[in-house]
Amino acid sequence: MRPETETSSQPPADQRYLRYWLALHRAPQIGTQRFHKLLANYASPAEVFHARPEELRAAGIAPASIDYLLAPDWTAVDRDMEWLSQPGNHVVHFQDAAYPALLKQIADPPPLLFVRGDRDYLAQPQLAIVGSRNPTHTGRALAREFAAHLASFGLTITSGLASGIDGAAHQGAIEAGGTTLAVTGTGLDRVYPARHRDLAHRVAENGALVTEFPPGTAPLAANFPRRNRLISGLSLGTLVVEAALRSGSLITARSALEQGREVFAIPGSIHNPLARGCHALIRDGAKLVETSDHILEELASQITGLLAPDGYRAAVAMPSGQPQQAGELSAEYRQLLEFIEHDAVSVDQLVERSGLTPEEVSSMLLVLELDGHLVSGAGGRYSRARLGA
Repeated sequence: MRPETETSSQPPADQRYLRYWLALHRAPQIGTQRFHKLLANYASPAEVFHARPEELRAAGIAPASIDYLLAPDWTAVDRDMEWLSQPGNHVVHFQDAAYPALLKQIADPPPLLFVRGDRDYLAQPQLAIVGSRNPTHTGRALAREFAAHLASFGLTITSGLASGIDGAAHQGAIEAGGTTLAVTGTGLDRVYPARHRDLAHRVAENGALVTEFPPGTAPLAANFPRRNRLISGLSLGTLVVEAALRSGSLITARSALEQGREVFAIPGSIHNPLARGCHALIRDGAKLVETSDHILEELASQITGLLAPDGYRAAVAMPSGQPQQAGELSAEYRQLLEFIEHDAVSVDQLVERSGLTPEEVSSMLLVLELDGHLVSGAGGRYSRARLGA
């Protein structure tokens, strides 16, 4: 079957034009690079479907692709169009004026973007925040607070909707009244991970969900490294909060470097395995950041007019090692806090350092945590709370 013919039952011309984009997007063995090569040789996807088989063979198109172009899967395209007809859903193709300019600059920009939410945010100045799916309590808090502060200056916070740092970054931006984009590795008719369903709805209401994968695409492992290049490609820079040496976050950071974008990393304890990825990035030239000031200063020339009138004075800081309102504590409690340095410690370590009984230490830790001086983490370990932003 050749492409759709003109009949009275045909959809309007603009919809027919988009249908050819969707059909070519589903063609087997036509990836991003091949799609763009075809666009370079033909004015539009519609012309590709009307090309003679011998032309396509001469252009190096695989036999399976040619067979598909002769008999496109219009049923799948109908499903895409049905998804598109739902409120808040959009498809942005590469030749669309709404296609984000920064993303066009990367080596392999996706021909199509599926969007749920406000597609205008695709063009807004963005900062990517990524990191571990299983962060420490401090790492999660840092992601949330950096996102909140940077979003309050007008930067759209972009991440991948994953558990851990990604989710904290989206939440921080929303809580600050800012905007956020979530780039997914699935079709937008599903949410992965499923426990982020409510968060996905909030992202769509306060920004947009974005993917290059059509509706119906499952969360396949191969999709997520591809997704990462979009997170960095949409953004002026990428901030890595916590990451192991081998992680998807470092893939995103490497993509950002290849795309000529800024890469920022927050340092951590040498005893924290989730700090090693950040330390490796810093050794390789990423900018070490301790406050959100450092990011705003680096990006200032690219976001002129976006920053809040007060400048950077409310910047989020790294943990200072000093408890909030420590002067109001008794000498005994201040002494216990002094035994908690930069790394998280266990009750047993504090018993050894302080000479107090386990019961005394546990009771004091509970009071200090309730008063906001400490945070408890995995394994029953305690670390100092951060200063307020």
